Amino acid sequence: MLSGKPLLLLALVGVATLSVAAAQQPAAAPAAQPDSTADPRVEIARRIPGGARADELRATPIPGIWELTRGGEIAYVSADGKYAISGDLVELSTNSNITEQHRRELRVRMLAAVPESDMVIFGPRDPKYTVTVFTDVDCPYCRKLHSQIGEYNALGVRVRYLPYPRTGPNTPSWTKAEQVWCSVDRSAALTRAKLGEELKSKVCGNNPVARSWELGQEFDIEGTPAILLTDGEMLPGYVPPDELVKHLKEMKR
Repeated sequence: MLSGKPLLLLALVGVATLSVAAAQQPAAAPAAQPDSTADPRVEIARRIPGGARADELRATPIPGIWELTRGGEIAYVSADGKYAISGDLVELSTNSNITEQHRRELRVRMLAAVPESDMVIFGPRDPKYTVTVFTDVDCPYCRKLHSQIGEYNALGVRVRYLPYPRTGPNTPSWTKAEQVWCSVDRSAALTRAKLGEELKSKVCGNNPVARSWELGQEFDIEGTPAILLTDGEMLPGYVPPDELVKHLKEMKR
């Protein structure tokens, strides 16, 4: 997020406050026990201050700790609904980042819902790799990446651009992103905009800039370019063509 703090955690910050307030009240009568045959997530979701859905929860390897997912954001909550934990869950015996694995799965699933008709694509005829790049017209390193688009393509990399004006709605960068999309030749317009040229095209309706920006927010993108690989890994920042291809080759092994 632009704020640097996931919205899911902001929504859960009231958990501790509500728990303390509850502790100061007289003890209530014991609550009725839920049906043991029911999905335990239903009762856990009910206990979380602010509310949650059962399908947003899944068990973790740690007894009493549940993963709570909203969009592309992940946090952990205690089964009694009193505590939230921010951070990644790592299995020490294998040094496996369980949170990142699920985060990548979520990215793949959410990105698959975005049609390529919402993207500006630069690629060779027979690509070996495909990456998706959240890009900002005014971002210096986005411009550097695009200045080498021919090199990426020559190495077999197909680049799918999604607009992500970092400054958010109602800003010059947002307007430029919309102008690129509303141009007759979007590829040429994107190249010209990244060279600092002023575009003359008018902003049109039903363009994908807002949808793409919201997806980037779900992915907690804080800077551009943000490069997403087909397995859901996200590489923050500019990566030179040869280094990107090296990483893509290693990923296929």
